Amino acid sequence: MIMIVLIAVPMLFGFYAQMRVSSAYNRNVQILSRGRITGREAAAAVMQSAGIRDVEIVQVPGQLTDHYDPSNKRLALSEQNYHGTSLAALGVAAHEAGHAIQHKVGYSMMKLRQTLVPATQISSGASQLLIIIGIVLGAQGLGGMFLMLGAAALAVICLFQLVTLPVEFDASNRAKAQLVNLGILDRDEMPGVNQTLDAAALTYVAAFVASLGSLLHIVLILMGSRRDE
Repeated sequence: MIMIVLIAVPMLFGFYAQMRVSSAYNRNVQILSRGRITGREAAAAVMQSAGIRDVEIVQVPGQLTDHYDPSNKRLALSEQNYHGTSLAALGVAAHEAGHAIQHKVGYSMMKLRQTLVPATQISSGASQLLIIIGIVLGAQGLGGMFLMLGAAALAVICLFQLVTLPVEFDASNRAKAQLVNLGILDRDEMPGVNQTLDAAALTYVAAFVASLGSLLHIVLILMGSRRDE
């Protein structure tokens, strides 16, 4: 029963989070801002207000593919958010600009997140393979060793996703404040931004819950195998 909960609950939560962000974004991308400023212009204004002039803003294909690359100082916005003037577009653009501000001021959690990136990339590629080999071989002996390595890789992923949460929440808070402070949006336009960014943040919570559930699942398998020895 516990095993089913650890698999089913994160899966359902992840599905709910994706549905919510899709619904919030699709709804608010239809609502144009009064100022008709584009996402690119909003991101530039937010960064300029923080004294950031060395970050390139580029357009990338796809929907909700927006991200900030601290290594190359590049803020990437999907086409709909780059050119769009909607509440959703401005919220997402300002959020990514919030990451640029975090980078400039040396926000500690962002620095920790970047430190974890190499180990997380290795763990993401290895965790599932290690776990599959462990399950095929059995939870005892050599199989148990593979499962423990898989659990260690999942633990790294969990830590990365846990650290990601305050990074994302902080970027959204910076975005919400700057959109109003700079006069890009009026306060009565902010509910649409809040809905979009809050829903997006939920997907990061769902990702952490899913990884934590997988880790606990493997730990319980290992504990059960030891009791059977």
